[in-house]
Amino acid sequence: AARGRRMIGWDEILDGPLPPGAAVSSWRGHRGGRIAARAGHDVVMCPEQHVYLDHRQAPGEDEPVPIGYVRTLADVYRFEPVPDGLTAEEARHVLGAQANVWTEVTEDAGRVDYQVFPRLAAFAEVAWSPLPAPAERDLADFERRMGAHYRRLDALGVAYRPPGGPRPWQRRPGVPGRPFAGPPVEPEPPAPVRADARPGA
Repeated sequence: AARGRRMIGWDEILDGPLPPGAAVSSWRGHRGGRIAARAGHDVVMCPEQHVYLDHRQAPGEDEPVPIGYVRTLADVYRFEPVPDGLTAEEARHVLGAQANVWTEVTEDAGRVDYQVFPRLAAFAEVAWSPLPAPAERDLADFERRMGAHYRRLDALGVAYRPPGGPRPWQRRPGVPGRPFAGPPVEPEPPAPVRADARPGA
């Protein structure tokens, strides 16, 4: 703090006592952000169920090395960074949102482009623009405006995922990946640890 720095940690730091002034990156879901904000700690929202862009963009075998949940462009556009159930004062602790992409199965820059775009455009609008509630957002208008953005990405040489699915050279047939079945779910919170607990007790 004396050097103008502050601690920020993944939401596992909620499993123990938080130092004063520590901020939380809520990646396991909205629950961690809600807990931290209610306790007066600042939060960056990055729940994997919504904005982990290494997760696959569609079901089926065409997605290259499918990882995680299916998170479409529409899903990202309907992401709400501020967890529900917070008061206005608690919501002020939500500093913003962050989209993550882990690259252990993205073999080159083109694959990173494919995973990130066009979903990053949806995330940017969600994070930086005043939008109505997710169910009231005009997805058709966003997709219409993406038409101009695809042309910009083409001009920049960005190897994005086309709206109709991957191009033949973007596929990785036969590579199984690690997909999660079903809709995204948040993990249950950890069981509280008693102050008098001992290993093996």
